[in-house]
Amino acid sequence: MYRSVCTMSRFYCNSSGLVPRFLVVCNNSAPKTATLRYVSSSNLRCFSSKTSTPAPSDTAKDKITPVVNKFSFSSIFQGWMNGLIQQEKEQPVVNEANNTTPSVTHQEKEESTKNTTPPVTHQEKEESIVDEAKKTTPPSAIDLALNSVVKVFTVSSKPRLFQPWQISMQNECSGSGFLISGKKIITNAHVVDNHTSVKVQKHGSATKYKAKVRMIGHECDLAILEVDNDEFWEGMNFLELGDVPKLQEEVHLVGYPCGGDSISVTKGVVSRVELKEYSHSSTELLTVQIDAAINSGNSGGPVFLGNKVAGVAFEGLFWSDGIGYMIPTPVVKHFLDCVEEKHVSFGSMNISYQMMGNAQIRDYFKMSKDMTGILVNEINPLSDAYNFLKKDDVILAIDGVPIGNDSKGHRRFQALVSMKKPSETALIKVLREGKECEFNVGLKPVKPLVPLHNFDKMRSYYIYGGFLFVPLSQPYIDGSYMCECSSKKMPKKASEQIVIILRFILEDDINAGYASLKICSINTLEMEQVKKVKVNGIEVDNLKHLSQVIEECSTGYLRLDLENEKVLILNNKLARKANSTILKELKIPSAMSDDLQPRQVNRSRLVSPRHSKKNN
Repeated sequence: MYRSVCTMSRFYCNSSGLVPRFLVVCNNSAPKTATLRYVSSSNLRCFSSKTSTPAPSDTAKDKITPVVNKFSFSSIFQGWMNGLIQQEKEQPVVNEANNTTPSVTHQEKEESTKNTTPPVTHQEKEESIVDEAKKTTPPSAIDLALNSVVKVFTVSSKPRLFQPWQISMQNECSGSGFLISGKKIITNAHVVDNHTSVKVQKHGSATKYKAKVRMIGHECDLAILEVDNDEFWEGMNFLELGDVPKLQEEVHLVGYPCGGDSISVTKGVVSRVELKEYSHSSTELLTVQIDAAINSGNSGGPVFLGNKVAGVAFEGLFWSDGIGYMIPTPVVKHFLDCVEEKHVSFGSMNISYQMMGNAQIRDYFKMSKDMTGILVNEINPLSDAYNFLKKDDVILAIDGVPIGNDSKGHRRFQALVSMKKPSETALIKVLREGKECEFNVGLKPVKPLVPLHNFDKMRSYYIYGGFLFVPLSQPYIDGSYMCECSSKKMPKKASEQIVIILRFILEDDINAGYASLKICSINTLEMEQVKKVKVNGIEVDNLKHLSQVIEECSTGYLRLDLENEKVLILNNKLARKANSTILKELKIPSAMSDDLQPRQVNRSRLVSPRHSKKNN
């Protein structure tokens, strides 16, 4: 019986009518014995030998059934009894409070309900709660994404780097994009570069709609798509651009990464906000690092901060987990402004400079202790800064913002300059020979001597005597053992190019024996710069000029002066004959690319109409 009582104590509850009630009465003659009886009243009552309590009434006695007499308590049961005694002390206060509240009968409750509003069903209550929540709670990232984020399908074909007259096989890829006002779709430039076909697909739809690339900005890795189909825009929402998130703020990345076909939402926090070189264009612009991994297919998708877009996902670190980067809204807004002007570009000072972290170099250029800045090394002759700045000038501030001596100063300088429009100017504060002066300098970028990329167009080339001439660009440097020093050089003329001979010779008897010059090694993919091409004393400025000089050459021999004082001598007549044979055997359509072809005047011709014969 003792075990039964202990078990029952664990299920004791004041408000439950299913729990049995017990009356525990202590025996005065035996302090450690008691009588346990079943009670039908609403509360357990415990009477201790040390407290004087009134005896139960006659009515209560009639309802009592003896169960156990003279039961011996254990220490555990004694503790349980003490709890019941404490409850008994508190019960009169509760009863007094209940007696002061007027009682309402069941009939009165029904009548009051009838006189008020009609009863509300459970479904109506749930709907009202949902409606109220929608009014007070802003839409989540997934709610916004369902009717605003699309999947982008691209078919592309790139020109071959070392066979520029050919294009590579078609490649299919997918990315993400999102809708903004004006019926525009934002995605990454690398998702649609060199495209032959672009289509977009809405969430929950199997239809792929044909899209057109309206504008592409390779520097900032952004592109604008348009869909000329009213059915696509039905039920779609346009997203708003927000502000740059702060460190440790929570963001949501939405897109269509690999591994599935449905939309994906990934949560992360902001880790860094700094300048970084974009892998697509090698341009230094503002970026935001987040700890949400950006996988293949996420590119072009929005990154939400609350219910607004804080950036565009575009790249990640493949050798590190959970590190991704997004293009922040200031860069996106700058791109959209350039789209309206139909020319995408970022401001540039067109100078080379160095940090001034060393105290001796600051003393040499007469900088005070509170001065910080960067030292100008070289100025592009074609830039506006060439008219104002000089070598050894110290740039102290831009538009009143001081420039630091260390890498932070470099990042601040690049950020202030790049986020201006090319048509704008910047107020440059300069220290020159110990004196401070200010200039308003234009920020229009100058075409580099060595282009960083060559997207969305065929590569230029010229073939003569089995030698392949091309203008130097960064992809050729990346794909060879060529020194990158050439990429740092500045042009002296607007149309100047560095012309190189690919160390890839289309072999023929005309060029036999030139292998000793190490310009025919296919495996190493090395190159030789055409430093000076003197055809009867003429120096060449670019590839087009080279092709014109060679095509117009009427002398018996052609001499090409290369770098390191190397020389190529070709018989002009034999070289032209060999050229025709090489083009025919290798099925090369032309000895020069289309951009080098001489312009032909279109003359209208009178064409007689074709008459079809009717069969009788």
